[in-house]
Parts: sequence; C-alpha cells; structure tokens
Amino acid sequence: MDEKLPRPSPEEQAQRLETERVTRRTFLMNVGIALNAMVALAIATPVVAYVLCPVLRRREYLQWTAIGNTSDFPPGETKLVTCRNPFADPLDGETANIPAYVRCSLDGQYTVFAINCAHLGCPVRWFSESQLFMCPRHGGIYYADGSRASGPPERGLFTYDLKVEGGKLLINAGQIPSLQNRAGTGPCPSAPTSNSPALVTRIESCPGTNASTIG
Repeated sequence: MDEKLPRPSPEEQAQRLETERVTRRTFLMNVGIALNAMVALAIATPVVAYVLCPVLRRREYLQWTAIGNTSDFPPGETKLVTCRNPFADPLDGETANIPAYVRCSLDGQYTVFAINCAHLGCPVRWFSESQLFMCPRHGGIYYADGSRASGPPERGLFTYDLKVEGGKLLINAGQIPSLQNRAGTGPCPSAPTSNSPALVTRIESCPGTNASTIG
C-alpha cells in the first residue's frame, strides 16, 4: 500500500511559489541582459572600429614588385604587362592582377604607366601605329610619353615609382597611382598652365588727349 506524502503546509507552499517565481524572474532578467549586451556590442563595434582605424590600419599598401627583366623591354617600345597585387587575398582571383604599360625610351630610360585614364579611371589602350594611348570611354588621348594630347583628361597618365635591381624592373605596387596616394609622386605630365590675364599696374592719361591708357 502506497504511502501518501503529507500535504505541505501553507508556509511551505508559499515558500515554493516564491522560489519558482524568483527563478523565472532571474532567468528572464538574464535573457534581457544578454540581449541588451548583444545590441550594445553590435552598435559599438563599428564605432570603435572607426575610432581606432587610423591607428590600426596599414599606413600604405605599397611593396616593390618585379614586373619583368629589363631585357624584356626593348628601347623605343611600349608593352603591356601584368603583375600580382602583393596584398591580394586568395579569393581576389583575376581582380588582383595589376596591368600596366612599360615604355623604354631610346636612351634606355623606363617609365611605367598606370593603365587607368586620368579622367575617370577607365583602362586605356596603346596603339603602336599612331604611338598614342587612347581611352575608349570618353576619348582621352595621350602621347607616347604619357602626356595629355586631347580629350577630357586634365593631365597625363599616372606613373608608378620604379627601380632596377639585378636586371629586373620593379614597381612600387599595391595602390593605383592617383593624386590621393603616394604611388604617383612624379611631376604631372602636361599639367595645364594658368593663362590668367596680367593685373593692371597703372592707369595714366594719354598725352595730348583726355583718354586713358592702361599700362
């Protein structure tokens, strides 16, 4: 014959109810704290990253990269070459390949032009027959030395810093040369000159007349 447990007293029942209520309350409070912490973390992460970005990020994405042997570029010719971005990720694929034009002048001086038009960055093409770089997008045209010939661009093609070591031609690659970084620190080819009129220095009366002359 089974024994029945004695019924709890009213005090014990009240104590059990209070224990269960406190347990549910604590659980819900912990869940609420966890959710608030997740929301605060999601909001704070981009703010902290923005504040610390100037300190933590790399100063510049530049590294000397070989683009070929000097013997690969005969004097008087311009050749299209491609090198791998030294800061590429494995998933970058073909987008990490950097095209550029290498020109060797008749006196053996090398120039490496960025393939991007100085107008809006579209790739330019080299035409050996006319000895011109041409942009098919908006009609920008450059001479063989990279200086501006005609069209919308206000300057010549950007160039990479380069050096020769051990018979190899190297460029300071990683960033596309532009006015916003240090990759194209050379002088601006065919930079427009100011044609502003000269200032008036004095106004004098013309001898023998009442008219004025500007000098």
